[in-house]
Amino acid sequence: MRNFAVLSPIGFDSFGLPAENAAIKAGSHPRLFTDARIAELTSSLQRLGAVYDWRREVNSHDPTYMKYSQVIFLAFLKAGLAYRAMAPVNWCPGCATVLANEQVLADGTCERSGDLVERRNLEQWFFRITDYAEELLNDVDALEWPERVKTMQRNWIGRSEGVEFELALASDPTRGLRVFTTRPDTGFGVTYAVVAPEHPLLEELTTDEQRAEVVTLVERALGETELERTSSDGALAKRGAFTGSYVVNPFTGESVPVYVADYVLGTYGTGAVMGVPAEDERDYDFATAYALPIVRTVATPEGFDGGAYTGDGAHINSGFLDGLDVAAAKVAAADFLVEHAKGVRKVNYRLRDWLVSRQRFWGCPIPVVYCEVDGIVPVPEDQLPIVAPDDVSMDKTGQSPLATHEGFFRTTCPTCGRPATRETDTMDTFTDSSWYFLRMADPFTEGVPFDPAEVAKWMPVDQYIGGIEHAILHLLYARFYVKALIDIGLAPGLAREPFARLFTQGMIRLNGTKMSKSKGNLIAPEPFYDTVGADSLRLFHLFVGPPADDVDWTDQTSDVIDGCARFIDRVYRLCEEDRLNLVDATTPADVAVRRDVHRTIERVTDAMERWSYNTAVAALMELLNTLSKWAREDVGASREVFDEARRTMLLLLAPMAPHVAAELWERHYPGPGVHQQPWPVADPALVAHESVVMVVQVNGKVRARLEVPVDITEEAASALALEDPAVIAAMKGPVTRVVSRPPRLVNIIA
Repeated sequence: MRNFAVLSPIGFDSFGLPAENAAIKAGSHPRLFTDARIAELTSSLQRLGAVYDWRREVNSHDPTYMKYSQVIFLAFLKAGLAYRAMAPVNWCPGCATVLANEQVLADGTCERSGDLVERRNLEQWFFRITDYAEELLNDVDALEWPERVKTMQRNWIGRSEGVEFELALASDPTRGLRVFTTRPDTGFGVTYAVVAPEHPLLEELTTDEQRAEVVTLVERALGETELERTSSDGALAKRGAFTGSYVVNPFTGESVPVYVADYVLGTYGTGAVMGVPAEDERDYDFATAYALPIVRTVATPEGFDGGAYTGDGAHINSGFLDGLDVAAAKVAAADFLVEHAKGVRKVNYRLRDWLVSRQRFWGCPIPVVYCEVDGIVPVPEDQLPIVAPDDVSMDKTGQSPLATHEGFFRTTCPTCGRPATRETDTMDTFTDSSWYFLRMADPFTEGVPFDPAEVAKWMPVDQYIGGIEHAILHLLYARFYVKALIDIGLAPGLAREPFARLFTQGMIRLNGTKMSKSKGNLIAPEPFYDTVGADSLRLFHLFVGPPADDVDWTDQTSDVIDGCARFIDRVYRLCEEDRLNLVDATTPADVAVRRDVHRTIERVTDAMERWSYNTAVAALMELLNTLSKWAREDVGASREVFDEARRTMLLLLAPMAPHVAAELWERHYPGPGVHQQPWPVADPALVAHESVVMVVQVNGKVRARLEVPVDITEEAASALALEDPAVIAAMKGPVTRVVSRPPRLVNIIA
């Protein structure tokens, strides 16, 4: 309505555990179950009046979309961005599948099933998202996103700048244990080292005397999730074991003991850390638990009450570093390690490569086969898509039937023609949601995922709307996908960031939690369509509060919806000229109404631009009250002004209550529909206020409110304020100063 080309697409992220589990529970095949749910949702969306370009609908389980998801996987494989490796993974016993780190909650449970997540070693497929860690981190700064979301992404990527160096083995100085640290300046305070339970040297480091204790700790640690292992909960005295071996501190030349502990992860850094208990809280707690020496290397401030000190200060007990502050000591210590301990300046990231393998049926199959002669072989593009078979029996335990379906599992090698087996893992559903917006921008070109030239007409997405739960999952993965697709030549010329602006909307909750079919706490919209109508439900959503806020559905919610229905009823009756007194003359009251109409245009337009839909609805309700009273006065209301007001009301309502606005427009204004009309523009002359209320304060307290012209001068404002009886009565002595800020404020100091 404001003359912009707008693409508002729709699609269904239809693969995944929730759909598969729901289908199993219903005794149905996931494809049939999903298609039925999409049909229901489509009908509901269309009855709601949601305006989408349905020609561009994308469903992730559609064979065409699956084909191009697999084409992208193979392009990543060819470019070295996809690889297979043995790795410790998060295994959910309830879902019977691997979870990405991001899908494990802080308490170590699965975000979907709530089961306690276990650690297992499996061969898995990964995407090299870590190759893009620095770019993903740097580019987030320029995005028009909520700072909260940007901070979450920065923290998840977790950049650490430091030095990787070698602690020589005391038993064999020609070999060593490599560690990474962001605080090389604390090196003189290293009194022990710790390795991860997965560290390749642990077996060699463990002496026979310590083996039983080490084995017990390792077995327990490998059964825990990374979140459990890195948690600060629990006594550190039970989380470590002495290996019996020693390494040499390169700064002091002294031998220090090597421990194994569950809180050190084999997947982060080198899988080994140096212990500096005086300057690190966890190291301090560990050293205290195991009675290890604590050597302070940074002078603590006056009043410091003990424990680890992580602040700045002059170095002490640090040889050539003594007297230097932390920043200078870091540089000098790093130089020393590079020269004397095989040191290398490095940047590490908390971000891990994206584990995309899932041991479930309802997902996009990974398009590779395994041949005894040729190894891992990509499925040729002319054989895509690889689609899971329909003739499977869904196991209520959640185990995928793909590995036991002979027709799917057994195949031939595309290279040599010998017998081969298919990969039975499916892709993480976040791969589907990492590029759908590109397909929506061009779903019409055949033979390729999309035509970059067509996509460039729409990308980047100007306004992304999504929940805060996407902050470190979908939004990060989609950013990686776009950058990778550009680099491998599938998306030349596109902007490297897919989403220019981000708005995180709130939720309509029931009983304090997000509505969910799987939990059974859902309010269906159909009963409202059949009673008060879709427009009443739409207005409720807009009116109930700012769209960024969560709203709880309560017993009183229906009353609010009924109130919205009554508002629409009143609009209808007004537009139908029910009991109105319209005349051909124009009076000052009519001019005042025109001013209200144009000020409402300004208010509604501004509110929509600011996502303040609730105040936009409130402005229309106020205008309706004004029009209803004015048009029924005995003196009569101008027919011409009423027509302008009616047109404006319907145009402003058109995006909010499209059905009623369209019907009323058609009844009174033949020709193109209301949504084909231009958005109304306020007349500045009618919006301008001839007078405003000026506040008068005496010694900071409000003593009067005076109606004054908008163009009143400082002198006139001051004089008017000083003449007001209430102001005179409030002054207890001579005036010492008058601060005049017309036309809004005068403050008198007396």
